[in-house]
Amino acid sequence: MFRPLELFVGLRYTHSRRRTHFISFISLTSMLGIALGVTALITVLSVMNGFEKELRDRILGMASHATVTTYAGKLANWPSLSQTLQNQPSILAMAPYVQGESMLSQGTRVSGALIRGILPELEGGVSDVVSHIKGGDLGKLKEGEYGIILGSELAVALGAGIGDLVTVVSPQVTIGPTGILPRLRRFTVVGIFEVGMYEYDRGVALVHIKDAARLFKLDDNVTGLRLKLKDIYDAPALARQLSVQLQGDYRVEDWTRQHANFFRAVKTEKRVMFIILTLIVAVAAFNIVSTLIMVVTDKRSDIAILRTLGTSPGSIMTIFIIQGVVIGVLGTALGVAGGVGLALNVETIVPAIEKLFNVEFLAADVYYISSVPSELHWEDVWVMASVAMVLSLLATLYPAWRAARTHPAEALRYE
Repeated sequence: MFRPLELFVGLRYTHSRRRTHFISFISLTSMLGIALGVTALITVLSVMNGFEKELRDRILGMASHATVTTYAGKLANWPSLSQTLQNQPSILAMAPYVQGESMLSQGTRVSGALIRGILPELEGGVSDVVSHIKGGDLGKLKEGEYGIILGSELAVALGAGIGDLVTVVSPQVTIGPTGILPRLRRFTVVGIFEVGMYEYDRGVALVHIKDAARLFKLDDNVTGLRLKLKDIYDAPALARQLSVQLQGDYRVEDWTRQHANFFRAVKTEKRVMFIILTLIVAVAAFNIVSTLIMVVTDKRSDIAILRTLGTSPGSIMTIFIIQGVVIGVLGTALGVAGGVGLALNVETIVPAIEKLFNVEFLAADVYYISSVPSELHWEDVWVMASVAMVLSLLATLYPAWRAARTHPAEALRYE
């Protein structure tokens, strides 16, 4: 049974006496090691969460939360389908699109690209491209005028600017009297966008949906319907629900499937970093073993006296467990405070360090994300604190067991 005696003696042993300064120094080192490990864990995982959120927001700024298409690649009568989907409370907005691979050329420069036909008046509801237009205007995409908006990197690759003409070559062909001829159309560059993802800035161009339908010979059909959801994490469940609800040749995909490899890689990196940094905490926690072994050796006579006074082996074991747990608790508390403080202020601290030492960690001309983002998840904090506490508790068991096995007669023989 736990009694105040164990707590009193255990806490008293954590204080240093004049002849045990070295033991207290080892205890302090263990405590600071745990604090440093927990701080590093919280900070690094928060930064990785921030990068993941930043990349996810940029990807979903151009990609769809979910899409409804057909296996044939042509969706007829999309307004009636959108009327059907309006009953879904989790859907915020919908917009049709036409999509196809093509080749773009300007002068002697040629580049492949994904042509996406959009309705300018609806596109703002399902993507953030409107806020990422560097030059020109999305409203200049008008039916029949064959305007095109290029990604910034694609514009550089083609050497094209606003007002220039680019030739778009479709993979569909026209069979005429002279044989098979490629389908091509001259488009005028009316804008340039930059979303901060090389995949889109280098490989996507936007045109009016009607112009794209003519280019790809879709007549009045579209490729599919893009959906924007209230909660992006509801996308997999909604996709399954719509697949069951919609009858016919419909195919529903969500963003987690379209970019599964990318987000799986990010999760794997976070898991690996968690394991590596946990080893720091483990090393610091198991320093408690050496600390308590030295304490047990130093307190052999005290243990023997307590045993002769009737203290049970279980109570002796509890005394030293309390001492080790105190080190773990204080180290974890300091680590959580330091980690949370760093994670919440890293976006301020990093620029200050860059200015102080005149360095640039993420050069703006090299990286699209030139700042260090951070997003603190409290569930991560509790997991890390729990891991540190469990490791600290495990580290106390063997020294405490050694203390409980001390024989009073042997310990007092040479005292």
